[in-house]
Amino acid sequence: MPRILLIDDDEHLAAPLTTYFARFGCTLESAVRPSEGLAKLRAGQYDAAILDVMLPEMDGFALCREIRKESDIPIVMLTARGEVMDRVVGLELGADDYVPKPFEPRELVARVQTILRRQRSTPAVANGQGNSGTQLRVFDGLSIDLDRRQVLRQGERIELTGTEFELLALLAAEPGKVFSRDDILNRLRGHEAELYTRAVDIVVSRLRKKLEPLDCIKTLRNAGYALAVARSEPA
Repeated sequence: MPRILLIDDDEHLAAPLTTYFARFGCTLESAVRPSEGLAKLRAGQYDAAILDVMLPEMDGFALCREIRKESDIPIVMLTARGEVMDRVVGLELGADDYVPKPFEPRELVARVQTILRRQRSTPAVANGQGNSGTQLRVFDGLSIDLDRRQVLRQGERIELTGTEFELLALLAAEPGKVFSRDDILNRLRGHEAELYTRAVDIVVSRLRKKLEPLDCIKTLRNAGYALAVARSEPA
């Protein structure tokens, strides 16, 4: 049963959401202050976190930044105003998705379920091509272990968020193939494409930065992105 942590200072929100998530086989726990939420994340094993943007002590963006220093847990942001800039900032900090307030509980559950489903299915999606079914993708300076969801850059492990890993696994499934933004959106999100076009560029930018000094994700203007790095044989 997936275990989700909600960090939101609206004490009236947790109870109905807890009941609603339980209907879909998820355990929802809550914290009203960022410090309490961070303590729970450090002490327990959670499958995803839901963060409100407007919080005491620190806002949701600062909290997202703190979590990303320690964990690649999937994060969904709740934005009170629903402004595009709020969403962009959250994605740039490492959030995986966002839901504007007010929202229907079913939508929030669906977004969380989609993220968790993508994490479980990434090896199967990325395993559609090459390497005769092995769960290891090895390139010059880059190794992607789909089973363990681990990436080695020049022998050093790097931490990726769920969305970053899924994007890299998708590109690695067919090296050299150009994936358009719509291709990526359809594979990794599948809804509200008009709002997520900018999100693809943000996630690519985050991933490129983490892969430096490797320069293996190429942009083809008006076409999309491709993994441009030579394959190597696993050791």
